[in-house]
Amino acid sequence: MHFLKKILLPGSLLVFTLLFFTPDILAQRPVRTIRSNVLRPREGAAGAALNRTGQQRDTTAAARKIGFEHRDDLKDSVSISFRYPESLTKSNIDSSINDFRNYYSIPRGYQTIGNNGNAAYPIVFSPDKITGFDPGLHAFDVYKYTLENTKLYHTTKPFTTLNYLFDYLTKEQVASAMHTQNIRPNWNAGFDYRLISSPGVFQNQNTSHNNFRFFSSYQGRKKRYGAELILLTNKLISAENGGITDPLLLADPDRKRRIAVPVNLGNNSSSSFSVFSSGMSVGNRYSEFQVQLKQRYDFGKRDSVIINDSTKEYLFYPKLRFQHTFNYQDLSFRFEDNFTSSNSSVSDSVFFSDKYDIHIKPGAKNFYFQDKWSFISNDFSIRQFPETKNPAQFIDAGITLENYKGTFSKPYIQRNLIEIYPPAPVVKNFYNAIVHGEYRNKTRNRKWDASLTGAFHVAGHYAGDFRAGASLERFLNPAWGTIRVSFENINRSPAYIFNTNSAFNFDTASLTKQENITIFAFQASNKRFNLTIRNTSIANYAYFTNYYHPNQFSGLINLTQGILSTKNKIIGHLNLYSDFVIQQTATSGPVKVPLLFTRQRLAFEGNFFKNLNLSTGLDVSYNTPYKANHYSPIIGRFFAQDTTTISNLPTVDVYFNFRIRSLTMYVIAENLNTAQFNDGFAFTKNNFAAPYYPTPGLLFRLGVRWFMVN
Repeated sequence: MHFLKKILLPGSLLVFTLLFFTPDILAQRPVRTIRSNVLRPREGAAGAALNRTGQQRDTTAAARKIGFEHRDDLKDSVSISFRYPESLTKSNIDSSINDFRNYYSIPRGYQTIGNNGNAAYPIVFSPDKITGFDPGLHAFDVYKYTLENTKLYHTTKPFTTLNYLFDYLTKEQVASAMHTQNIRPNWNAGFDYRLISSPGVFQNQNTSHNNFRFFSSYQGRKKRYGAELILLTNKLISAENGGITDPLLLADPDRKRRIAVPVNLGNNSSSSFSVFSSGMSVGNRYSEFQVQLKQRYDFGKRDSVIINDSTKEYLFYPKLRFQHTFNYQDLSFRFEDNFTSSNSSVSDSVFFSDKYDIHIKPGAKNFYFQDKWSFISNDFSIRQFPETKNPAQFIDAGITLENYKGTFSKPYIQRNLIEIYPPAPVVKNFYNAIVHGEYRNKTRNRKWDASLTGAFHVAGHYAGDFRAGASLERFLNPAWGTIRVSFENINRSPAYIFNTNSAFNFDTASLTKQENITIFAFQASNKRFNLTIRNTSIANYAYFTNYYHPNQFSGLINLTQGILSTKNKIIGHLNLYSDFVIQQTATSGPVKVPLLFTRQRLAFEGNFFKNLNLSTGLDVSYNTPYKANHYSPIIGRFFAQDTTTISNLPTVDVYFNFRIRSLTMYVIAENLNTAQFNDGFAFTKNNFAAPYYPTPGLLFRLGVRWFMVN
């Protein structure tokens, strides 16, 4: 009862307060689109106006000019849309509530090694497809703001979203805010901010991530000139505990409080934790600062439409476009161990010795491994539009020039000599020249969409890398939806982490053979289901064989995947959302995937009492046993292993989501499958994400999402 009071009383007050002050926005009601302006008399009957004394005066042209005002009807409506930087399609704001994972920091299909903000991997395998410059450290990419996932808005009124999530049991907090507004009808600006702060369930897995992004888009009044500016920063801090020392300790009745289970790194660490600081003593610190400025100028056909006597709308149909894109990045990847206590020092030293063959001199403190990059690129491209009034058909060609510098700091390691010396940075400079081209044709009737893309590194450090792709999409009809076939071929050098210069490569040699990746895919999408069938072949696959040894697979990896998502009406307001993933590799190699992954959501949902939108039910996910990848904390990468099979119970969650006007609330009880009744009731039957990395027990999350239109 005390537990319920602590949750329900503050929650009720919060709901009442927000409902009382929440404005009614039109995101949940049909938006009336106004395409023209109207004139209306200020006062009096048509053809007449009243003077200050109330007498009727003559309605000459001058009088009509005084007596009538120009009204902007867009002030009475709300229109909000966005697009991604490289997309030709505009999208509307998603206000659905049936899947909490759409708004959570860990999206559907991802698994962390124990805590929100720790290293994560996708259940559905996808190879790295970056050609050219790739640092190779991607275990925390899911928590980053990127250029690709930036939304560029257009809105008739200032628009704000606020999100807050709190886990009652672990004290995890996720807060985010987005604001955008059109400063002028042709100029929009806004920002995103997100904080992820979580102490975790086990020792030394606390996280503190901060993301910020500013975005702005501008189009000249006559629509010849356009510009987009994106500025973003990502600061990711994740403590690393190296996994628990012995999985059998999870069954110890004296260790129901998981903080009592010993771990391999930072054991018994006394570091503090707060919302804005992780207090990390052992772990990874990644940071990124990036600026992109894209400018274009078009030549083409001018036109205009006269709205009324005082309003003219300019139209412009581009025929030739000149575009320049400037990109600047600062990247830092750092693993550090500060040895805050003698107990931690002993535990960490044993782990480094056993797993990495690094023998640390007694008393050594504050050592680290770090790769830093400074990156500048300039892209110049020309785009030609063959068909007037169809900007979705074009031919694009350009060249990209990249200059970047890497600074690599790592201790000088002498194997078996129990020595570790202060780091001596190594600095390397690189350049690349890349030619690229694209043909795109999305027909004006929106039934066909075809594309051909290609890029080739003609000179520089990654000369010989290339990527090529083709796709063909056909819209059949509203019932059958869209089908799409696509092909990709990527020839890429191994990521720089496999180069001997990298601080995270403890070997004496670099991997030099280029990976070749070929992907064929078929997709079908309609209101009833989404289906994807994909085949991926990889030659010379670069990977780690254990905690630090790099290698390239000599054979050909062939992976076939089928992904199906459906929504089925059971009865009345009861719906079943189903996701099925089947993955199969043809050879025994370093790519390990479960044969089957499925997620089933049984939801009671609908609109009730006019303003209540409700979705509540059961969320169950399961994957078949397989030899899941292990995790190396220093190099921040997952690696293949052949000794431990991970066999988990289905994950069971219960959720209650609802929206009233512009306010959405989430209540989720996760991991009910961890309940056990031996030696008293507790949620201690943990699943595993990787060998020695258990996932949490019961989580009880409360979330709020709030739309505001000013």
